[in-house]
Amino acid sequence: MKQIYTFGQYLKSRFSAKVYKVPVSILGFTCPNIDGSVAKGGCTFCENDSFSPSLDSVKPLKGFYLNLDSTENPHLDRQLLQLEKQFEFISKKQKQDYGAEKFLVYFQSFTNTYAPFDTLKALYEKALSFDGVVGLSIGTRSDSVTQEVLEYLQKLSQEREIWIEFGIQSVYDKTLERINRGHDSANVKEWILKAKSCGLNVCGHLIFGLPGEDKDMMLKTAKKAYEWGIDSVKYHPLYVVKRTALANEFARGEFTPISEKEYIDVLIQAIQMKPENVHVQRVTAGIDDDSLIAPQWCRNRNTQIRHINAELKKFSLKY
Repeated sequence: MKQIYTFGQYLKSRFSAKVYKVPVSILGFTCPNIDGSVAKGGCTFCENDSFSPSLDSVKPLKGFYLNLDSTENPHLDRQLLQLEKQFEFISKKQKQDYGAEKFLVYFQSFTNTYAPFDTLKALYEKALSFDGVVGLSIGTRSDSVTQEVLEYLQKLSQEREIWIEFGIQSVYDKTLERINRGHDSANVKEWILKAKSCGLNVCGHLIFGLPGEDKDMMLKTAKKAYEWGIDSVKYHPLYVVKRTALANEFARGEFTPISEKEYIDVLIQAIQMKPENVHVQRVTAGIDDDSLIAPQWCRNRNTQIRHINAELKKFSLKY
């Protein structure tokens, strides 16, 4: 039985320790697809709170949102405090529950390069100052990164483990338009290649089950992502949560979620196509609360992993 090369294995080999990602969310951060810069309403599947850790560590910043054109940030001290509190709480739990020894601070929710450079620099350097932190992982969009930020991260990467995570989702522009993504596939390719040219580690997020896509299209997206040189990958099934445009499409009968069988079939083929050096950070996703509308098989992640491993076993693979 061959073990699929995972991000955990990579980190263990790199640092000779149990390294865990600490997910954080910074209030005041948003997305150009939400604030109207490139589109309005966000991606059709997006209800950001359902993908986020708790945002309750400091009082919310009502009506305050940053973008690339912001000239000042009067709430930076509060954001730094929020960052510190989230890290302390989550890393402590990871130590107690999983024996974590070192950490990557994962800027997870919203678009974490979509702010003035001075703000980003302050937050990133604060995160790197925490005990046990060996690096950063920064979730973002390809249309929200500047060359200045990439070059700064390149300098940080000379001494720290620096990752940038791009939502690729699909390489089909008609799909990106249908989900209201706000940019095309060429933009994703451009900025992944720029990040790689700066020597940065890149993780690509792929969504299987997007509206109008068949298996061949999903696999084409995976193939292109590998060709662009990503170092790590996250595979996600598309699921429907409340308070999203996709929920309205589902209610009108305009969208049918991918079945678990179809998802696992595509996933296994995508893994088999994957270059050996590309490690896997996630093979599925879901949410187990009343915000999930469909498909119900996305409710229990442990059950999903069990079913995925049962199918992988047929190909002498294990996650």
